Amino acid sequence: MKIPRAFGVVGKSSARASLAVLAAIFLTACSPFDAARPMMDEYVERLGRVLETDPQFSELAPAPILPRRRERVLDMPELELGMLDFLSLYGCDLQFVVGEKNSIMGKVMQPLNRLRYELRFIASAGKCLQSSIDDGDEKLQDTLQQAISSKRENLPIALWNATWGVEEVENLFTTSKGFYPVIAKNPLSDLAREAAQLERAARSLLSGELEQNLDFAGAVQQRWQAEYHAGQLINSALLVAARLNDGTAVIKRRLAQRPLCLNGNPNNQSTIVQGMFISIYIGKVQPYLADLRRARIELLEPLAQLAQIQTAVMPQSFQHWQALALPADAGVASANAGNAGVESANVWDNLDKAVADHTRGWQKLLEQCGLRPGA
Repeated sequence: MKIPRAFGVVGKSSARASLAVLAAIFLTACSPFDAARPMMDEYVERLGRVLETDPQFSELAPAPILPRRRERVLDMPELELGMLDFLSLYGCDLQFVVGEKNSIMGKVMQPLNRLRYELRFIASAGKCLQSSIDDGDEKLQDTLQQAISSKRENLPIALWNATWGVEEVENLFTTSKGFYPVIAKNPLSDLAREAAQLERAARSLLSGELEQNLDFAGAVQQRWQAEYHAGQLINSALLVAARLNDGTAVIKRRLAQRPLCLNGNPNNQSTIVQGMFISIYIGKVQPYLADLRRARIELLEPLAQLAQIQTAVMPQSFQHWQALALPADAGVASANAGNAGVESANVWDNLDKAVADHTRGWQKLLEQCGLRPGA
């Protein structure tokens, strides 16, 4: 049976319409401004095009890698076996705490549970000490005093292992998951809030305020296991700094040639340049810069403080990584960003400097046409 011609025409029209829709979807999905790397590359490409100067793309610096767990975990000193056996004989709550540690599960405690155990031990030993004073048991008093002093002295080690020594933090800081999204599907609100909460609790413990509720910490580490935004932020800081420096080099090469405008009067090219500046740099790149800065302040700075307050026990390999990957003191970073001659190995200092240099480049360029931003 022959198919009527009308049906054939409709079929072709439908096919063309379907192809047009698919093409539109494909082009929309492939917009270079939907992801960090193509956006920054496209920005430098367009900058070179409007300034009639070929861009040169630099290699991205390697991201600093969090030290392996065996390099981060500290050895936790134990009480002498005889002391533990002695304490386990007495009927106060400490007897049950010591029994928990001596159990099969107690011998393989995860770092967070070990920190909780140390805090329970100190609290129970303190109560037991008061009872022994009332009973006049001097031998028990001496043993308890020694045990409490030892536990308090080594508490920073338990805290370090329960924060930076855990396996979950490796996922949070992995650099194998690409760049921070241009439009983040999972906002940082929970990660950021919990990072600040954990830093406050750690600071209180180190200052001797041991009655801390750490029930929230397990959920924090579960989130670290599932999300990897910290590592993505480090990758993005390296990417953006490199491409902004590439763009600054394009601007400097153009500044070394004839002025963009003669006698400071705008012309057709300056209109195109200004349009690209507003639509791409202001409209696309700067919102991403703002997202990176917000995430840095809300997530990475509390984590940097969590590391900084534990420098007394921090392993050397971690010190090196921290100096590269985590935000430095805010005042120092701002000072470095304002000084074009300052070079730093810190990822975030270098990003600040790249932004400052790029801003100055645009100001000088547009100033040639009386279009300087903020003038």
